[in-house]
Amino acid sequence: MKAIAIQAFGGRDKLELMDLPIPAVGPHDVRVRVKAAGVNPVDWKIREGFLRDLIPYEFPIILGWDVAGVIDQIGNEAPIHQIGDEVYAYCRLPVIQHGSYAEYIVLPANIVAKKPTSLSFIQAASIPLAALTAYQSLFDAGGLERGQTVLIHAAAGGVGGFAVQLAKHRGATVIGTASPSNHDYLLGLGADRVIDYGTQDFRQVIREWYPSGIDLVYDCVGGEVLEQSVEVLNSTGCLVTIVEPGRAENMKEQGHNVRFVFVAPNAYQLDELTKMADQGQLHTHVASTFPLEQAAQAHEILEGQHVQGKLVLTVG
Repeated sequence: MKAIAIQAFGGRDKLELMDLPIPAVGPHDVRVRVKAAGVNPVDWKIREGFLRDLIPYEFPIILGWDVAGVIDQIGNEAPIHQIGDEVYAYCRLPVIQHGSYAEYIVLPANIVAKKPTSLSFIQAASIPLAALTAYQSLFDAGGLERGQTVLIHAAAGGVGGFAVQLAKHRGATVIGTASPSNHDYLLGLGADRVIDYGTQDFRQVIREWYPSGIDLVYDCVGGEVLEQSVEVLNSTGCLVTIVEPGRAENMKEQGHNVRFVFVAPNAYQLDELTKMADQGQLHTHVASTFPLEQAAQAHEILEGQHVQGKLVLTVG
């Protein structure tokens, strides 16, 4: 099968179009003929080797943790799916090796969900990792409830855009930080208020709006933004971040209510996202698509860190 893979860690020049064996299908697995693969920041971080000490890996590594496609083979103990099912999945496996930048991927059947019927394969492939990250951060880690207020940093990004919609759907008041060019986009997603991170100090703005502080801050940026975010929480507020786990742990040791989230596959939550999408309550914005062979170009754009929405590779 054709796949984009790396034989060593490094820059975009390490991405190669290879002809690799199709992984074997185990009894609890399904094989998916890939139609589209989402591109996420974690992909280039894996490529650079930033996760080499966190998750086992084996070269050649096929990148990609988002997939949408059609099941064409099923293990004899994986009866929950049928051949021909159109599915999608967040496909992080225990060993980094077989990803979605390929014509086929084999996955445990219990992490695969039927894709929204209202969405194309390209649209569906843009959802799992980012939307599950937002879901698990806001609700599992942050405990966001109806009537509470959440501040979402980098709200126009892939994860942030889903976080805005999920928080609003839950009944929260949603504030996002973004550049002015993205303000209308966020308001269209359901944000109640938007802060220009370039010209406004979000701490000052939040203090003016909510003198007692807010319930939740969701950080997708890190650095000073992460550290400063605790200043706007109320007495029982929580700060959830998806970056810099070491810094988050240090803040936690200092007595702050800080939680780090590394998203996990979850087909049940994907089913909920599917229902929302098919009911018109969850929208995805695909910024650009690229054929599989142009994965390096997608990585170059993503590394610029100013993508509104998601990038997707088309396969076949």
